[in-house]
Amino acid sequence: MRQMQERFQVQTNGQGLYDVTRKVAGWVAAQAIETGLLTLFCRHTSASLLIQENADPDALTDLDNFFARLVPEGDSLYRHRSEGPDDMPAHIRSALTTTALNIPVGDRQLLLGTWQGIYLFEHRTHPHRRALVMHLAGG
Repeated sequence: MRQMQERFQVQTNGQGLYDVTRKVAGWVAAQAIETGLLTLFCRHTSASLLIQENADPDALTDLDNFFARLVPEGDSLYRHRSEGPDDMPAHIRSALTTTALNIPVGDRQLLLGTWQGIYLFEHRTHPHRRALVMHLAGG
């Protein structure tokens, strides 16, 4: 079994979903591993990863709006506000989603469904530079 690993950063402009599918797919295609498993990991506690629809942008907008309603900023129940009113809501949104994805690889391609894309889900209101790790294992 072979293993490859790469790190990259995603610059965000605040809350929202950022498509990283091309970056990840391009890296996988360039590796000498035909079949395997890709793990994608987000090295943060206030951003997360999602596999979501990539055909209709309204789906992403609706998802972002849903999380804003589900976990509102400025709730008086939050004690952790070290970095502002979006700090604790960002941690909760991250806990409700995930910081790691596993995606099968075949013929040096991500085996995503037709309408699936990979997204970094930024939960903070201000721009951030998010670090992601790709780890591919297989043969």
